[in-house]
Amino acid sequence: MNDSTVTLPWLVFRQDDNGNRYRVGRYATRAEAQQIADTLDGRGHKQLYWVEKLGTAGTATAD
Repeated sequence: MNDSTVTLPWLVFRQDDNGNRYRVGRYATRAEAQQIADTLDGRGHKQLYWVEKLGTAGTATAD
């Protein structure tokens, strides 16, 4: 399997307390992405983490 055949449609984003947004990572499943977002969010920092599906940027997915 090479990189061109791997599908990673679930993205985790972070927004810091200054409003800057960054992509944290790409994941194969929503569950995997949500686990990462929840783990990062649980660290108690001021950042906001959320999951989006590739192609739906700007609209956070609901649980």
